[in-house]
Amino acid sequence: MRRREFVAAAVAAGLGCRLQAAPAAEGNQQFPTRVITSGPRHHWFGYYDKRQFDPTNRYVLSNEVAFEHRTPTADDAIRVGMVDLENGDRWIELGESRAWGWQQGCMLQWRPGHGREVIWNDRKGDKFVSHVLNVETDEHRVLPSPVYTLSSDGSFGLTADFARIQVMRPGYGYVGLPDKFGDQLAPQDSGVFKVDLATGKTSLVLSLAEVAKIPYQGQQLENVWHYFNHLLISPDDQRFIVLHRWRKRDANTGEPTGGFTTRMFTANIDGSDLFVLDPSGYTSHFIWRDPEHICMWTRPEGKPEAFYLYTDKTRVIEPVGAGVMTRNGHNTYLPETNSEWILNDTYPDKDRIQRPYLYHVPSGKQVWLGEFPSPKVYTGEWRCDTHPRSSNDGRLVCVDSPAGELGRQLHLIDVSEIFA
Repeated sequence: MRRREFVAAAVAAGLGCRLQAAPAAEGNQQFPTRVITSGPRHHWFGYYDKRQFDPTNRYVLSNEVAFEHRTPTADDAIRVGMVDLENGDRWIELGESRAWGWQQGCMLQWRPGHGREVIWNDRKGDKFVSHVLNVETDEHRVLPSPVYTLSSDGSFGLTADFARIQVMRPGYGYVGLPDKFGDQLAPQDSGVFKVDLATGKTSLVLSLAEVAKIPYQGQQLENVWHYFNHLLISPDDQRFIVLHRWRKRDANTGEPTGGFTTRMFTANIDGSDLFVLDPSGYTSHFIWRDPEHICMWTRPEGKPEAFYLYTDKTRVIEPVGAGVMTRNGHNTYLPETNSEWILNDTYPDKDRIQRPYLYHVPSGKQVWLGEFPSPKVYTGEWRCDTHPRSSNDGRLVCVDSPAGELGRQLHLIDVSEIFA
């Protein structure tokens, strides 16, 4: 169903939309779209579950890099900055980082509850750190720990062992520092850490050694390398999600080999009340819908791969977007819509086209937001997923894409007419 047909159907269904012709857009974009960054440098934001837009929706955060198509070295620095949407998409530089990867950048994001503060990760000497910068006053401080995900009030964050992640899955961790526990399959002192964003105090709340002892499908996890990835704090700041992953140990070299297996844990912020929410081994992208529910792509036992809504600390599972959201993607709930709209995307199809879209949960309707070509060179560690992120009011969507001749850049999609 094309966008205009959907809007007409939405009116009939009482979804609060009105029929309105879309302004002309180039290519196959279904909504007004513009590129808000420019060459010769390349720009991208990274992951889909971080706050890219400031509270006013005027400033959009971005990473900037001078090269593509290779693994970063310890000497490769990226710039971080923001785009002023109300001043000709002007680039405003904020700093730089030597702790970054192609998929998640340097965890650059706005600090919630603190207006004009942004935070991002870096490497200083023999440790990974994070910068906190007030973009109005230029007040700047450095915390002695990196961050991964932030609480809704910006008072604390959680982080993982980025050196270990880089060994286990290049592109998601950071180069430049060795895995301090590289001789241990499941170290006691590596895991999930809580970071006080006021003081920088850091404490271990969940260790790899602890979760490695928990059987998988009735069997002990022996002779495999363990690591944590993909942390996300619940909307009420009471619990968090972490993906526990492991890889086989090569019999000859002892190094990690083959693909990884995944299970999802939830826990209280202090690491207590640990629960294996998805024991399937197939957990992929996910998002909290509310403090009790998580929407994720996985393959529950006896069910097909799809998006499902899980109720935390229970075995209650229900499908989401059945027959429509049939491909894995980077899913979030659109703000200010009472979780009625899901923002998602697709990986490149056979023609190397990526498509972000909106899905209306009550009606089951899908709205395609555009088509973004991704040349074959964008594969593997340095692929460029669209990772759609929305503004705080849900009226704008920003994606990363190499569509065009300038390499990866930020593309801004105006979806406001859906809610007019």
